[in-house]
Amino acid sequence: MSKKRHLDLSERFAAHLSAINESVAPNIALTLWQDIATRYSEHTRAYHTLEHLTQLFSQFDKIKDALAQPDIVALAVYYHDVIYDPRRSDNELKSAEYVQEKLHSCLDSKQCQRIYELIIMTANHNVIGADNSLDAAYLLDMDLSILGAPWMDYEQYAQAVRKEYAHVPKANYRTGRIAVLESLLAHPKLYLTEHYDQLESQARSNIRREIILLADS
Repeated sequence: MSKKRHLDLSERFAAHLSAINESVAPNIALTLWQDIATRYSEHTRAYHTLEHLTQLFSQFDKIKDALAQPDIVALAVYYHDVIYDPRRSDNELKSAEYVQEKLHSCLDSKQCQRIYELIIMTANHNVIGADNSLDAAYLLDMDLSILGAPWMDYEQYAQAVRKEYAHVPKANYRTGRIAVLESLLAHPKLYLTEHYDQLESQARSNIRREIILLADS
């Protein structure tokens, strides 16, 4: 990832944090960002990387004006995969707990709780509760936006996910991945907002294509 894009993410993080609490010192924001950057740069990651954050913020910029709490959603984006171990099934919970630990001195308890809730929702991609539910829907749709990308981009995503699960034997991965993909197809709608509804057809086409490739491998 280029230094410029890395800097962009750093400056954006500081801006969102200070928009919520202008008293946060620049060195505190930088330390928090450096911790995030270190975690998203772990050698076990191939998809859940800083590049993933960049992709999400390209989406965020398109829908931020529709959000009730854009800065809260942005911080949820930064922290939603801060803990990521492909051998575990509780990464979202651990990430949600981590954000409360890291930001409790910068944000009030209600703000930390909201970010916690948003991250928890990314586990099953279901909106829970009525408070700013549209914000949650947009976050979940952004997180799944890669599914509706052009096939070339989707294929790179699928290959990156496979790299993260390199420890899983091929046959086991094929079975598990197909099950995940079929569970996605079983949803009446992959996307929850009108803005992302345009990706529905492409996403389902991509998922079906990956299933076929996996079944033939």
